[in-house]
Amino acid sequence: MISDAVKKGMDRAPHRALFKAMGYTDKELARPLIGIASSANEIIPGHIHLDRIVDAVKAGIYMEADFPLFSEPSVSVTALP
Repeated sequence: MISDAVKKGMDRAPHRALFKAMGYTDKELARPLIGIASSANEIIPGHIHLDRIVDAVKAGIYMEADFPLFSEPSVSVTALP
């Protein structure tokens, strides 16, 4: 599977260590990694509900015995003169 590129082999030991530090088990790491992107935030009224949709998507992925990864959106703030 494609996600093995970040999980398998001696070169990926640091990656596995980070997953283990986050509490993931060997059984979970044997599953395919599936990334979830979301624009959920508390600033835009139309996006405030998206965290619940992400939770439902993650639950569906777990039901299929896969391994969801979710990353919070990041915003870069630049001070203007």
